[in-house]
Parts: sequence; C-alpha cells; structure tokens
Amino acid sequence: MKSRTFTCITAMLLLTALAIPAGLAAQENQDGNHKHHHYKLIDVGTFGGPSSYLSALFDGVAGAGFGSANVMNKNGTFAGWADTPAQDPFPAFCFDFGDCHVAQALRWRDGISTELGALAAGWSSAADWINNRGEIVGVSQNGVIDPVIGFPELRAVLWRDGQVIDLGTLGGNQSLAAAINNHGQVAGLALSDIPDPFSFYYQFFYCLPFQICPPNPTAARAFIWDEKNGLQDIGTLGGPDSLAAFVNDRGQVAGFSYTNSIVNATSGLPTFHPFLWEKGKGMKDLGTLGGTIAQAVNGLNDRGQVVGSTTMAGDQTHHPFLWDGKRLIDLGTFGGDNGEADWINDAGEVVGIAQQTTCPPGSNAGGGHAFLWRHGLLHDLGTTAGLDNSEAVYISARGEVVGYSFTCDLSAFDAFLWENGSIVDLNVLIPSSSGFYLWTAEFIADNGEIAALGLLPNGNQHVVLLIPCDENHRGLEGCDYSMVDATAEPPATQTVAPNVSTPMPPVSLWRRNNRFHFPAIRPKD
Repeated sequence: MKSRTFTCITAMLLLTALAIPAGLAAQENQDGNHKHHHYKLIDVGTFGGPSSYLSALFDGVAGAGFGSANVMNKNGTFAGWADTPAQDPFPAFCFDFGDCHVAQALRWRDGISTELGALAAGWSSAADWINNRGEIVGVSQNGVIDPVIGFPELRAVLWRDGQVIDLGTLGGNQSLAAAINNHGQVAGLALSDIPDPFSFYYQFFYCLPFQICPPNPTAARAFIWDEKNGLQDIGTLGGPDSLAAFVNDRGQVAGFSYTNSIVNATSGLPTFHPFLWEKGKGMKDLGTLGGTIAQAVNGLNDRGQVVGSTTMAGDQTHHPFLWDGKRLIDLGTFGGDNGEADWINDAGEVVGIAQQTTCPPGSNAGGGHAFLWRHGLLHDLGTTAGLDNSEAVYISARGEVVGYSFTCDLSAFDAFLWENGSIVDLNVLIPSSSGFYLWTAEFIADNGEIAALGLLPNGNQHVVLLIPCDENHRGLEGCDYSMVDATAEPPATQTVAPNVSTPMPPVSLWRRNNRFHFPAIRPKD
C-alpha cells in the first residue's frame, strides 16, 4: 500500500480546453507579476522525541489514511501528535511507523504545545480533527493487546475539557474517530463481534499494507457518536462492513461500504461504494465510475458534496469524482490514465491530482499535476521549478490551494501554495534562517494560515504553522511585510535529493493518506 500520490493516479477523460479562465487570470497583479506574502514560521515541536505529525489517519497511524483533515480551527488552535523520548514497546508495529517512539496527541494554542494524554499511561495517542469549540478526536492505545491481531488495541477518543473519553466499540476490540463537526458529532469506524473475513479494518490497516492477516477478524461498521445517543451503528450498503470518514455541520456522514459479500476477481475483495448518510434518510449509495471499488473518499463539505476517486471498469484505473448532491461526476484528467480528488470547499471547488502522462517504468510514483476543478473545468496548477509532478491537497474558502511537488523517483519535494493564478514554492516565502525545508503543505485555513511538514538538517520532521504577513495579521513580531515575486529564486535546498545535507522524508511517510490503494489493483503504466 502506497501513498495517495504514488498509486492514486489512474485513468480519466482527456480535456482539450485547459486555459485558465478570465476569473483566474484576472487575479494577477496589475504589473503582470504574481506577488505573495512572506510567512512567519512557528515550530510546533515535539514532546522530546524526534518528530511531530499532522492528522493521525492522514499521517499513517496503522498504515492507512483518509483524505485531508481540519487540523486547525477558526481560533488558530492546532491539533496533531508528536513523539516522546520513549521507544515504542512494539517495534514490529510501531505506532508512528517511522522513528518508533511512543507518541502523544497534542494541542497547540498561543505558542504552547500541550500533551492531551492517552487512555493508558505510557501508551500512544494521536489527534485527527479539531472543531471550532476546541474539541479534538483521534485514536489512543488503551493498554490492551488485541487478541485477533496480537498488537495494541486502538480506540476512538474525544479530548474535551481536559479529559480523554473512550468512545467505545460495537462489540469488537478496536475503533477509530476520523472527524468531529462543530456540534460535537463524531464519525468513524468501530469493530463489531460479527466474524467477517473481509473486515475493512483488518484488511486495510493490517492485511493489505503489511501482510498481517488475522485468522478470525470481525466486521467494521461506520458510526456516528454524540453526547446524547452515544455510539450509533449507521449501517451498510448491503455488505458486512462500512467506514465513516467525514461528518459535516448538517450531520451528514460520508464514507464507503461493501455492497455485498461476493469477491471480485479484479480486486480480491467484495464491491464497495462511497456513501452519504443522513439521519432519517439512511445511507445513499453514490455509485462508482464503472468499477467495483471506492478507491478513496477524501472530502465532504457542508452542502453534502463528496469527493474522492473510484475505479473504472476493470478496476485497473481510477478517476476523481464529485458527488454534487444529485449525481456522480467524473472530473477527468489531463490526458493520462488516473486521478484523485483530495478536498472540496463549501463553494464546490475541488482540488487533487490528475495524470498527464505516467512516470517512466520503474519509477516510485505515478506522476501527475495538481488540479483545481471549478465551474465544470479542470485547471492545471502546474509544479514548482524543476519538479515534474505535483498534488493539490487542500483548498480554502478563499480558493487558496496547498500541496506539494515531487519527482518521479521521489528524491525531491517542494511544499507549494497556489494563489492569484500562480504556484510558488513555500520555501521562498519563509525566513531563510528558519532551519526548515518544507516538503509538503497539507492544510490552509480560510484566513491563510497553513499547516505544513518541515524537515530539519538531521532529517527529523516537525509540524510547522505558517502565518501570513498580511493585512489580516498586522503587527506580528518577526514578520516581513514586503511582497515576494512568484519568480523569485528558491533557496539552495529547494530539492531533497540523495547525498545532500537535507535528506528526503522517511520512507514511512509515504504511508500517509494512502486512502486504501490496494496492492491487488495494478494501475496501467
């Protein structure tokens, strides 16, 4: 199982008209040059260990992930997780999959990172999502070994008012919380006690990525939790398993579910489709683009629109989709085979990655360019200088986009910002004295604040927050309020290549946000 970029790109429709529309082109400055603000960089830090991370299910706890996550709320509070100095007592299946340290969920607020704690002292936890009330959900080890798999159990948890609350299961051993809305409703997955050889949880988090296949797994069910009703099983599309990845402020839940228990020859798994659930209406099957697999469900907005990717007929390629509330729309590609939609804002603007042509045979990546889908047209956002590929991960309400550029051999990466019609390497916009090389940006708030991952010269990774030095953030100490031309030369450490002082991110990080890309499915080269 690989990361979303490196396997997520599959066949789509060739679009012949890709010109930037007048509305985008008009965002250039009057002198014809694209200008960008500098950013103040804040190191979220760690709890004494080497690294810190974004959303647990995004950055790869248990080896798999959903789409992007709201890791910062409107008050500027950030939720993530970070290593402690303690070594993970289970090196065969480390919680952080990289440095193999015990990790703790964290909350950063007003310059201070606070440990949120775990269900059992000395065990690991990680945050996934924060709402505007400051409530945080994620996962925690509970100090118990799952007898089915032989590794520590994970439980869905809610951090609220200084307490960590176990949301429980549906009779099985494990659960996870993926998202929380601004009303305190939580969506996720919980195991039942019903035997199921194709259990979503054990298949996606253990068997397919690591070939650790338990003999007696149990079925997983999508849940919604609230204070009044507790943990509620929201059903399936007819098969034994379902999984909830998002919940919006209308209480709608998006995820995917098996539709039956009949194994397909192309995937080795039963058919599963994306769904949208709503109280009183049940679970709606959103269908696919011709295949049998909901390759990814990556975003849900407050209008009930859903994005991700599904396989095409034959399950060898996949396309990005948008459920617009009435129908499933194939968003297309730039002429290549594959693509995936990564996020959607409340205006219905979608970002992701779409292939033009694939990387050369033997490459570690599928290749492609970041896209913005707006008003029915797919726009190529380009790449940063010197890199052939890019992926757009998140889009704000203002239409600002963040993501990363990369090479086919995965030896070089740049975090990028796209705004005002142009793409810029974020390393150009931060202080040269920061000591960090930004290799990916994963979240941008509606006020322009960005959450990114930065590498230190020793190879450790920290979450960094980027605060724009703009009219909405006046008087920030250490801010450079001059403007930067988009064509400015990037720093010398622009690329992350072998045998240079700035190493590439750990291989374990490619597991982040894999979105269940199955080894049994072989995309066309």
